[in-house]
Amino acid sequence: MSQDPRLTPLAASLPATVPFVGPEAQERQRNQRFNARLGANENGFGPSPLAIRALQDAASETWMYADPENHDLRQALAKHHGIDAAHIMIDAGIDTLLGLLVRLTIDPGDSVVTSAGAYPTFNYHVAGFGGDLHSVPYAGDYEDPDRLIAKARETNAKLIYIANPDNPMGSHHDATTMARMIAAVPQNCLLILDEAYVELAPDGTSPAVSPDDPRVIRLRTFSKAYGLAGARIGYAMASKPLIMAFNKVRNHFGMSRPSQAAALAALKDEDWLNEVITQVAHCRDRISAIALENGLTPLPSATNFVAIDCGLDGDFARNVLKSLIEQGIFVRMPFVAPQDRCIRISCGPVAEIAAFAAALPQALADARQAT
Repeated sequence: MSQDPRLTPLAASLPATVPFVGPEAQERQRNQRFNARLGANENGFGPSPLAIRALQDAASETWMYADPENHDLRQALAKHHGIDAAHIMIDAGIDTLLGLLVRLTIDPGDSVVTSAGAYPTFNYHVAGFGGDLHSVPYAGDYEDPDRLIAKARETNAKLIYIANPDNPMGSHHDATTMARMIAAVPQNCLLILDEAYVELAPDGTSPAVSPDDPRVIRLRTFSKAYGLAGARIGYAMASKPLIMAFNKVRNHFGMSRPSQAAALAALKDEDWLNEVITQVAHCRDRISAIALENGLTPLPSATNFVAIDCGLDGDFARNVLKSLIEQGIFVRMPFVAPQDRCIRISCGPVAEIAAFAAALPQALADARQAT
């Protein structure tokens, strides 16, 4: 198919793909619904009942545009974190904030550093704005702060990306390690600290950072622990000049009224958040037990999913994944070796985890036969 001559040379050079194939697309291909939706790291335990009620109440107000300043939610988040609201920017999920940040900071040819196999949507944005992406390997099953900093110095990078806790491995570094990384960020470089899963991580994971520190921007979401992935609510915390710069490029009506209302309600419901954290911990234990029962190795997780080492190489793990999907279990896996020896199981309702447990022995048998 010939390229549209109206596209820019950069746009014409890019593949017309998205970082993830959604479960809905796979269901259409299979012409069948999944029995268990355990691949997208969604919160299968659901959002706060208060958030659901807020969504319902706001439905009748959707004829109005939402407040483009997200004022009430920013004020609530500022109080929650003990910072000034001028340090907070809200938009439609971390993915949107990543795209805006890359747009603000990266010209074609500018260097950007990440880990090979880390969250791919960031790479997608870097490619979309012509950045020169450099990657470093994981250190075992952990992103490597020292290598990331060294590569940033070597390449004169403008951005460094790290997720803590990590997706796709579920590992995490403690606050001391992350504080040391922030202190080592080279001049004129910005560390993007993606903390999407931090509410589910052990105490002492998130470093204490002054909101005025120009070396780091922290990203949080309501998609994971708060169970509002479909509402698309993410926020950034950074120095006031950087936060103000988002207003140069963002979609000022990008947030819906129901999403703002749901996030406000979810933030107030600490009891539900604690209940979800407890359920996720129990579910991680159950997924780990299922892995061990089948002779596999679960990796320690500080997230709402568990990476399971299938014991061989990526081809074997892909065959395990293929069989699970054929049996109606939606799961995903890391896509870069050696992390691709694993499959990744999201925490979810008891019945869905039971369906995974029932399907795994057959998936392993199918993979052994295929391999």
